Amino acid sequence: AIIIRNGEIIPMSREFTPETERQRLQFLAFLRPELLGKEFTHLEFPRRIQPKELGKKMLYRDQSMNGWAYKKIEEDDLKFPLIYGEGKKARVMATIGVTRGLGDHDLKVFSSNIHIKPFLSCFPEVRVYDLTQYEHCPDDVLVLGTDGLWDVTNDKEVASVVMEVLTSYEPNDPCRYTVVAQELVVRSRGVLKERGWRLPNDKLGSGDDISVFVIPLGGPGNYM
Repeated sequence: AIIIRNGEIIPMSREFTPETERQRLQFLAFLRPELLGKEFTHLEFPRRIQPKELGKKMLYRDQSMNGWAYKKIEEDDLKFPLIYGEGKKARVMATIGVTRGLGDHDLKVFSSNIHIKPFLSCFPEVRVYDLTQYEHCPDDVLVLGTDGLWDVTNDKEVASVVMEVLTSYEPNDPCRYTVVAQELVVRSRGVLKERGWRLPNDKLGSGDDISVFVIPLGGPGNYM
């Protein structure tokens, strides 16, 4: 979610990923190693360790560390890492790329009996935006979108589409917000070509579900 107010972008949420919640995940695995099913290690290494590296030193970090330190590679370190991959490709137990959500009670690591649910939190992050603290015009909006939007479109690109569409409609035209949402969905999906859905820059369009809400923060009476 972002708020666009007087052309300014105000982030109202942040992603909860295996990377952003690394220490919470590692701490839980440290306290309850049985959750790892003897197949994973809670320690993080810069890359996957190979058997031939046993006895050598490599950088690592655990649940208490922000930086890195060296350790001697042992047999247990050859296990698959609890958090694997980087950026949007990071996964918990090589399975799921988010760390908060409802449901997923029966989700298990592929071809195993290891449950992933204990590592997922159902507690949301809550941010309060006081509408009475600011004067809003009809071009000030809250944009809510699923990861299908944000995986391929950044905050500035979303704001650009919002302003482009809103300025082409009269301030008192209620359909302008629906059109913005539709345009954001269409641009994030891209155009179907021989090599799949593509964006104008030829990068892959979103393959995930794309849901977008554009909520006005000020009515026509507030327009300056």
